Amino acid sequence: METEKLFYADPFLTEFDARVLACEAVRDGFAVVLDRTAFYPEGGGQPYDTGVLGGAEVLDVHEKAGVITHKCASPLPVGETVHGRLDWARRFDHMQQHSGEHICSGLICARYGCDNVGFHMGAESVTIDFNADIPWEELLEIEAAANRYIYEDHAIDIQLHRGAELDAIDYRSKKPLEGDVRIVTFPGADCCACCGTHVMRSGQVGIVKFLSVQKFREGVRIELLCGGRAYRYLSACWAQDVAAAQALSVKPTASAAAVERLQGELSALKLRCAKLEESVFAGVAARYAGSGDVLLFEDEMGGESVRRLCDAVAETCGGRCAVFAGAGSAWKYAIGQRGGDLRALTKELNAALSGRGGGMPEFVQGSVGAEREAIEAFFAEK
Repeated sequence: METEKLFYADPFLTEFDARVLACEAVRDGFAVVLDRTAFYPEGGGQPYDTGVLGGAEVLDVHEKAGVITHKCASPLPVGETVHGRLDWARRFDHMQQHSGEHICSGLICARYGCDNVGFHMGAESVTIDFNADIPWEELLEIEAAANRYIYEDHAIDIQLHRGAELDAIDYRSKKPLEGDVRIVTFPGADCCACCGTHVMRSGQVGIVKFLSVQKFREGVRIELLCGGRAYRYLSACWAQDVAAAQALSVKPTASAAAVERLQGELSALKLRCAKLEESVFAGVAARYAGSGDVLLFEDEMGGESVRRLCDAVAETCGGRCAVFAGAGSAWKYAIGQRGGDLRALTKELNAALSGRGGGMPEFVQGSVGAEREAIEAFFAEK
């Protein structure tokens, strides 16, 4: 006997009573079948509902041949009536994401004459795939139109159709279907065959926000958020922008320009520092000219600076130059020797000093996890 689907009669139903028809032990739980249910099973790109059934946690819900099975954490008595309660926050989130996807897909397909070829409702965001090239600037126009549609609060129409009546309907991604087909219509935005749960009015979607668009196969993949997810995301972005703006002593709407200005100043400072380093490194190289093998320890500096110092000293010392920059037991290193082959030394160094790195015969670079005394002892024997 097929399970009566209460979620179609009333998608906002959160609690219900039903009779247990079957309960069997399965891996990690119990498979429970009811005569009717408000728990939506996974399908149509929409995840399953969770909640509580007769005191047992509902772990997942699936449908096969019209029979809906609830995987529960504990067994339920066959023949008895049990009370079910959905995790409404999860269900309503799914309804907002699914309904928002309909609105956006309908508007996109109408504008570009394309097809929705993929839909995934993840725990964090929704992705939709289209077989058309959609520029970001034009996608933002679709976003604005979708939100206007939401604000207009259109009533959503859901009807079952079959046969000639179904054939007469112009719905998105139309293909031959048998029996009763559930047609979900967002008047003026979308008409599509769909088995998921949806809001009753477009205003209940709240808001849609596109996050990204990227090339995918023969078209694009769009990432978006709807409803509560979009609100929480935008609120988090706003809070972060306000914090950044306060640190920059500007208004939130001016933070991007302030960051751009700081980036320019930082680039100029980096260039100046590089020139100063070059002058300092030249002085160090002159000081060690003709000294033979040299071992230098410096305060923490970037890998590129370590390389340039080593290169400058190796050019003048007439031997091997090893530069270590850092403190404690964390050091970056660069070793150079004109005409030398440092590969065997590097392998031995890495093994002895918990290091990693390598390079060319005349120059190697990496890091070690050892104290300065251990590094000095290693090179004292070399």
